[in-house]
Parts: sequence; C-alpha cells; structure tokens
Amino acid sequence: MKYSEAQFGRVFVIRLEDGDIVHESIESLAAENGVKAGVLVILGGADKGSRLVVGPEDGRAEAITPMTRVLENVNEVAGTGTLFPDENDQPVLHMHMACGREDKTVTGCVRTGVRVWHVMEAVLFELTETAAIRKPDAITGFALLSPDGR
Repeated sequence: MKYSEAQFGRVFVIRLEDGDIVHESIESLAAENGVKAGVLVILGGADKGSRLVVGPEDGRAEAITPMTRVLENVNEVAGTGTLFPDENDQPVLHMHMACGREDKTVTGCVRTGVRVWHVMEAVLFELTETAAIRKPDAITGFALLSPDGR
C-alpha cells in the first residue's frame, strides 16, 4: 500500500446537462478552475448508447484487454470517482458508475463515454496539498495513482 495526506479545498456543486459526456465535462471544469485533485460523487441518468468499461477479458492475462458495455436504454446511475493530474498536469477522472434499469445493473468505468440523460448531479470535493499524480504503468498499461508523486 502507498499513501499520502491531503487537505480539503473548495467544493463544487455541479449539474451536468443533457448530452454532456461525464469525464470530459468534469475534467474540463477542473482544468478551468485550477482543480488538480479531488473526489466526486454523482447521480442521475445515463443516456442510451453510453459506454462503460466493465472489466478485463481475462483478469490474470499478461496483456489486459478491456471489455465494454453499451447501454441499450436510459439508466439510473450512481457513481464515485477520483480526480488527479497526469504527468502533463492535466486532471484525469477515474470514476465508476452503477447503471440500472428495471432489475438489471451494470457497473463500470466511465472513461469510454457516459452521456448524460437530462441531468446528473455531482459534488466535487477539491483536494489540496497533495503531490499525487497518475503515472503510466508499463505492465498494466494503466495510468496508476502515485500518492506521493514519485
């Protein structure tokens, strides 16, 4: 385990609107407001055609091949995520959402494009006094969180 400490900064209350792409909108808001790091909660509706990463094809394979799921209809959503800068100092959202309709739920990462259906509400809690960044990992291909920035 690796960790570091941070402090709370500002709090942003956000209403995403119909057609917004979740990760693009949050990253844009963060960049425009100088938010380098944060934690988020979100809820609302995801539109049909939204895409989620729902896991690797084989969790222990050497080469990781992501699986995606396209939502076939509008879904209710609840999610949580973190925001940390990459090595180019750009904020990058890592958020997972549970998307449900009737008696079926799919959970996954929003990085391939979740589109808002009418409205999503989010609260972004800014983290300050942290050196944490996302760094490329040669083994997994992921941009992994480095809590101490090293």
